[in-house]
Amino acid sequence: MKNFKIGFSLGPLLSLDEVLAIAKLADQSGLVDSIWVPESWGRDTFSTLAAISQITRNVRLGSSIVNIYSRTPATVAMGAVTLDNLSNMRTILGIGTSTPELISGWHGLEFNEPLERTREFIECLRIIFGGRRVNYKGNHFKITDFRILEPLARYTLPIYLGAVNQRMVNLAYNFADGVIFYLRPLEELRMTVSKLKSQNRSNSSKHKFEIACSIICAISSKDPEKARERASKTLAYYISTGRYYNKFLTKQGFETEVISITDSYKNSGLKSAAEAITEKLLNTLTISGSIDDCLSAFERFLSTGITLPIIQINPVDDSISSFKEMLSTFKCKG
Repeated sequence: MKNFKIGFSLGPLLSLDEVLAIAKLADQSGLVDSIWVPESWGRDTFSTLAAISQITRNVRLGSSIVNIYSRTPATVAMGAVTLDNLSNMRTILGIGTSTPELISGWHGLEFNEPLERTREFIECLRIIFGGRRVNYKGNHFKITDFRILEPLARYTLPIYLGAVNQRMVNLAYNFADGVIFYLRPLEELRMTVSKLKSQNRSNSSKHKFEIACSIICAISSKDPEKARERASKTLAYYISTGRYYNKFLTKQGFETEVISITDSYKNSGLKSAAEAITEKLLNTLTISGSIDDCLSAFERFLSTGITLPIIQINPVDDSISSFKEMLSTFKCKG
């Protein structure tokens, strides 16, 4: 397997103590490019990454993702700049729209005009990160005659955009430094990455554009079937509750599977929904099973041309042991 860089996503299946322990192990290994902390309706991303920044020295620290509705651009910028100073310039700011269900149900906000809102959000961040006094008047955001007070360690911070549909992918390419994909079937991912790389090659003025993909992963050398069951539960949850992923996978030819999974979730819960996950769906969207299964799947994802695989840790039994098995399996080159 050729050299590659790799990230790990430490989500809500891990306790805060486990997140910190795994982040420290990842940093000490010298094999890991980045640690990513997602945010939904549980753990706060910025404070978690700030804690990680104090026990690590080398890994980059990414948010995946901070939504663009519940915080203003100014609030996100303050969090990102503070983290960048704490971490000695290791911050990657991952932002996105999240889902209508979370924005309206958890934050009590209207989910409207996501594309235009995202573009304005990034424009505001760019100005703030540039250290200039900000006067911005858009349809969604206004900043009047303010400059960020916290000293800037650098006059740019990398911004990655979580994207599902093609218009958001295009926005990421034109306005951000990278894109973060999730739950994209292998062949579709391969085509999308190819298009992005073609754009990059034809646009000589475009800086290097990162193509990251977060991938559900569960490995067990002792009980591969248990690992696949764990991955199936996570996959079933996102398909059942994530409107964007539900629609996207339906368009990719998985309508029958999506309906079966969603109906099972509504009628009988997550266990039943996970049992409705087909082998085809599991194999094209996750890395799961035995070490050999996972190595083969990992190589398939790398072959799509993504530049940063982000392994979403779905522990099988003990979380620390699961992480160590992943690290050993992929023999990462950070």
